[in-house]
Amino acid sequence: MSAPVQVLSSVGLSALIVLDGFGRFSQYVLYVFRIALTDPRSWMRWRQIGPQLYSVGAASVLVVAITGAFIGMILALEGYDQFAALGQEQQMGGVINSAVTKQIGPVLAAVMLAGRVGGSLAAELGSMRVTEQLDAMRAMAADPIRTLVVPRVVACLVMTPLLTIYSDVVGSLGAWAIVTGYFGVTNADYWHYTSIFVSAWDPITGVAKSAAFGLAIGLISCYKGFHCSGGASGVGRAATDSFVASFLTIIVLNLVLAQFVNALQHLIDPASMKNLLS
Repeated sequence: MSAPVQVLSSVGLSALIVLDGFGRFSQYVLYVFRIALTDPRSWMRWRQIGPQLYSVGAASVLVVAITGAFIGMILALEGYDQFAALGQEQQMGGVINSAVTKQIGPVLAAVMLAGRVGGSLAAELGSMRVTEQLDAMRAMAADPIRTLVVPRVVACLVMTPLLTIYSDVVGSLGAWAIVTGYFGVTNADYWHYTSIFVSAWDPITGVAKSAAFGLAIGLISCYKGFHCSGGASGVGRAATDSFVASFLTIIVLNLVLAQFVNALQHLIDPASMKNLLS
């Protein structure tokens, strides 16, 4: 077999493998959605979803708080010289908080959850997979996706927006501490320009994006753990792959949703509609 034919065959084989994996993931996602939407009583029990809400939400509060606070402080420290050069340092609070609520807060909270929660979910389900606990559940006529996957996905969907709101608040306070306490901007200026720059639309869009991020983290992490193989090394690969795939998905989703949100904002903005019709 000639070299060009070998290259084409390897490319074709890789494409078929990717398409097969995407098809299996799509089938898995549709099945999770069907159970979550059509049969909520089968998984909406506190003994099933309660521990997952705690693991995803309450157990992540500290790491999200530290990340949010230091990001706000770093933005203030790095941005002060540029604002001061323009004589606009009093407006720093508005610019920082606008960026945190729309982009930085949701993305950073999701990335931290992808690393802390996503890896844990993949490793937990992967361990159950390689020790044949999932097969034992099927032998006892119990659906492991209904029992194990759906509560975890719902917990990620519910808790990620709440943690994003918490991260936004802590990040804003961290920036406030540096801008007012270290650089001497007045407290009134900080919050005045925050109220000008940050509209109600900004936190709403940030929370909506974080819900999409949380759903992606839950689905991808559970899928990677649910389909891992190869013993202990396979569990480690599943945890690593879940974080990498979740991180890339968060970045791509953020780009797509940012464009969609901007287009939607221009569509429903009365001023934009007036200019469009005039």
